[in-house]
Amino acid sequence: MIEKQFKKYFVYLVFVLLIFSFLIGLIIGQKKAVIDFEKKQSDSYLNNGGNAIFGILGIKNDEKSLKDEGVDFDLFWEVWNSIKKDYLNKKDISDKQLFYGSLKGMVASLEDPYSVFLDPEKTKEFQQDLRGDFEGIGAELGIKKNIITVIAPLSGFPAEKAGIKAGDQIYKIDNLDTIDMTLGDAVTKIRGATGTKVILTIKRNDSLEFKEIEIIRAKIHMKSAEWKPIENNQEIIYLKIRQFNENVEKEFQQTIDDMLSKTKDPKGIILDLRNNPGGLLDAAINIANYWLSHDTVVVKEKFDGQEKEYKTTNDPILDKFQTIVLINQGSASASEILVGALQDHKKAIALGEKTFGKGCVQKIENLSGGSMLKLTIADWLTPLGRIINNKGIEPDIKLEMTSKDYETEKDPQLEKAIELMKQ
Repeated sequence: MIEKQFKKYFVYLVFVLLIFSFLIGLIIGQKKAVIDFEKKQSDSYLNNGGNAIFGILGIKNDEKSLKDEGVDFDLFWEVWNSIKKDYLNKKDISDKQLFYGSLKGMVASLEDPYSVFLDPEKTKEFQQDLRGDFEGIGAELGIKKNIITVIAPLSGFPAEKAGIKAGDQIYKIDNLDTIDMTLGDAVTKIRGATGTKVILTIKRNDSLEFKEIEIIRAKIHMKSAEWKPIENNQEIIYLKIRQFNENVEKEFQQTIDDMLSKTKDPKGIILDLRNNPGGLLDAAINIANYWLSHDTVVVKEKFDGQEKEYKTTNDPILDKFQTIVLINQGSASASEILVGALQDHKKAIALGEKTFGKGCVQKIENLSGGSMLKLTIADWLTPLGRIINNKGIEPDIKLEMTSKDYETEKDPQLEKAIELMKQ
């Protein structure tokens, strides 16, 4: 009897152990399958550039919260794989193109025209801009009211010679619609080899008429700063700053040294910032230092409810001269910082038209592989707290240029500044 019961329990025990072993094997198998799947996914991410995307986003550490918000990155790969499998011209689409395109799209989703991802090729173009050397038409572009807009044609270069003006809205580039075109793509399409042509279809000053302008591209090299006497007796000095690029501080210092060595007690300075699209913050601050006393606020940075002040560091050498600053809607960014500071500290009179209104702080971050991220992180304020972004700087004396003035090459703004200097 005991032997029969022992055999019975032994069979039950073996059966339970078999089930337990099966379950353990199943769990281990599933775990191995998950590991294998994750490895394949990881390899796929690596091969297709996905690791970089998810590494930037930190998704591994925050996957649950993303899913809670309805973000499922399986969708990313569904789209990726669908393009690779079914797109008509899939042979012409590289993994790199899809990868960089996804990063551009991520930044574009911020709907901020000044935040942009630059692939290695676009990064090189941006760096050329800062050096003041590139091939194209010589115009600074921006986005205003969701339309590609000319911030400023650069003086003496093809865009200006062809009749392009600050504020012109570009609707087509060589018959390609610019609607939904990114700023970077527009710049790339407009640039090109010296001697080639590009046709821009523009609208001007809220006109209902479209106008086609043909422009022959050229090598663009800008001298950042220059001066000349307005009157034969050199009583009034005309000082032009074209752009706040990497060269401007050195060239501005050379310009001022030359000016002061060749003039005797000038009556005043007319500083022309018209059609100056801006550039580097440090350059604007250091040039403001020529007029503003040591330890004077030039601009404020506002972010997350906090403010940071940027001040001058040297003693001024031009503060004894009466100064009138010429501005228009092509004066942007660093130009607005400079004129705003001179206005607020009563060191200059601003004459002309309201400026463009680009007053946001951009962090420029160099990324792996030669790419770059320009990301808006704060707003600029003038020393007295005036907001620049989307508002611009209002002139003390408003005087607009008419179409007839441009056509006849008259400059009533400069003439008015000279008249005021002589009073």
